[in-house]
Amino acid sequence: MQVETSDNSVDTMVKAPQGASQDIEDFIYLISHDVRASVRALIELPQWIAEDLEEAGVPVSGSVASSIDLMNRHTGRLDRMLVDLLSFSRVGRMQEVTEVQLETALLEVMEDMKVPAGFLVEYNFEHPIVTMGNRDVLTLLRALISNGIKHHDKPSGRVLLTSRRDAGAVVLSVSDNGPGIDDIYHERIFAPMTTLRPRDEVEGSGMGLAVTKKIAMHYGGTTSIQSSPFGRGTQVDVCLPVSYPH
Repeated sequence: MQVETSDNSVDTMVKAPQGASQDIEDFIYLISHDVRASVRALIELPQWIAEDLEEAGVPVSGSVASSIDLMNRHTGRLDRMLVDLLSFSRVGRMQEVTEVQLETALLEVMEDMKVPAGFLVEYNFEHPIVTMGNRDVLTLLRALISNGIKHHDKPSGRVLLTSRRDAGAVVLSVSDNGPGIDDIYHERIFAPMTTLRPRDEVEGSGMGLAVTKKIAMHYGGTTSIQSSPFGRGTQVDVCLPVSYPH
């Protein structure tokens, strides 16, 4: 599904940052892309070993099975981290800035996401349009929804997306009814590679909110944590200018 745009879309291409910052972004992009090819091979290797052992009549159990499972978990974790680093480095790169319909973008994201059974994703877009890169809006929505589901402390829950106009800005809010985040961590959680729980408890690279903050900043906006309307949980507010600041 393609992201729909209005007739008044801004005909602009977002470019990568300049100078030393661009050099760093380019390095992250290249190293993540190249290393991931090797990681994909490492992900398949334990499967091949298990298959060869079974064909040779050797049971895959005990310490062998545990070692293969450990390899699978760590290579999968590394692959997710590289994917998230690629997303981080791609923010603002060579994409058209348009007036994007939030509902259309959300439906495209939900087509690709695997929302666990028991979780409900709802939305109410009072202000249905944001002006930003047509790929960045998908990355933003995906990161915020995934964050609300991944860090939930129960097997079922709700994620609510809303948008409203506030003077010269559009405020996109994503709320959940999970465990919430202590006030002392409200700034820290937006830093790259930051997780508040061990990765053995919650799989993730700690890049979701970092990507969210980078996208908001790229378009002249801000991010903040608020109280969830559900009475428990977290609400992430992304405040974006109505018009893209050239």
